[in-house]
Amino acid sequence: MTRFSLAIMALFAAGAALAQAPNVAPAPAEDTNPVLARVNGQEIRLDEVIATAAEALPAELRSVPPHLLRSMLPPQVFEQLVDRAITDRAMVAAARAAGLDRDEDIRRRLRLAEENELRDALLRREVLPRVTDEILRARHERDAAGRTAEEEVRARHILVPNETDARAILAEVQRGANFEEVARRRSTDPAARNGGDLGFFRRGDMVPEFATAAFALQAGQVSPSPVRTQFGYHVIKVEERRSSRGPSFEDSRDTLRQTMIEEEVQAAIQRIRAAAQIERVQPPASATPAPAIQAEPPPRPAAPPSRR
Repeated sequence: MTRFSLAIMALFAAGAALAQAPNVAPAPAEDTNPVLARVNGQEIRLDEVIATAAEALPAELRSVPPHLLRSMLPPQVFEQLVDRAITDRAMVAAARAAGLDRDEDIRRRLRLAEENELRDALLRREVLPRVTDEILRARHERDAAGRTAEEEVRARHILVPNETDARAILAEVQRGANFEEVARRRSTDPAARNGGDLGFFRRGDMVPEFATAAFALQAGQVSPSPVRTQFGYHVIKVEERRSSRGPSFEDSRDTLRQTMIEEEVQAAIQRIRAAAQIERVQPPASATPAPAIQAEPPPRPAAPPSRR
C-alpha cells in the first residue's frame, strides 16, 4: 500500500467525527473552487484535485464540499493530490498531442467505457432507491413471518483431545469451578478466549453428537458426561434457550441487501428490455460451416456499486 493511500485512509476516522459534529456555517470565502495549477495553460481547480481522491474516501466524506474537505486534509496529502492531478493532466495532454485520441481502437474503448458508465448509472438510479433500510427491514420481517420458529440454544464448551482430560474437567466443573475460567484455561477450541461461548445455534448448525447433547440440556445445565465428536471430547454447558425465526435484521442486513440488489438488477433489466424495440438479425450463412465452439454463457450484469 502506498504512502498516499495510507494517508487517505487516515481520513476514515475523521469521517465519523464529521458525521457527529454540529452543522457550522463555513466562513465566507471569495472563491470556494480556486485555480490551483495550470498545465499548458489549462486550469486545474480544487474540485478536480479532490476528485482524484474520491474513490479512496469513505462514503460519509464524499458529499463534503471540496473547500471543506481541503481543510480536513493534512497539507502533505493535499500537495500529493495536486501533484497527481497535474501529472494526470500533463499525460492526457501528451496523449492528445500524439494523436491517440484519434486512434480508432482507443476511441472504441472510450465508447465502451462511456456505455459501461451510463449503464451502471442507470442501474444505480433504478435499483438503489428500492433497497433502502426501510424496504430491507420490511422484507426481513416478511421473510421471518413466513418461516417456522426453530429452537436455538446458546452454549459454551470445553474441547480436549482425550476422554481422561474431559472427565477431569467435568469433575472440576461439578465441584463448582467457574465454567468460563476453566474453558479459557483448558479448552483447545478457538472459542476458549470467550470462555467457550459458541453463541446461539440451531440443531443443524452442529455435528449430530454435539447437537443432540446440547439440545437435551436446559439453561444452566452441564452435560453429565463428555461428548465425543470428530473434533475430540466436549464438556458442554447450555446458557440459554429460545425459539427464533432466523437471524436479526442487523445480522442479516448486508446479505439481504446484496440479495435484493441482485433481484432488483434483474427486474430493472427486464423492464428496460421490455420498453426497448429489439430485433434479432440472423447473420448470413457461411459457405463453409465453422467448427462448433464450446463457449461459457455470458456473465450477468454486475450489481451497481453503491454510492451512498
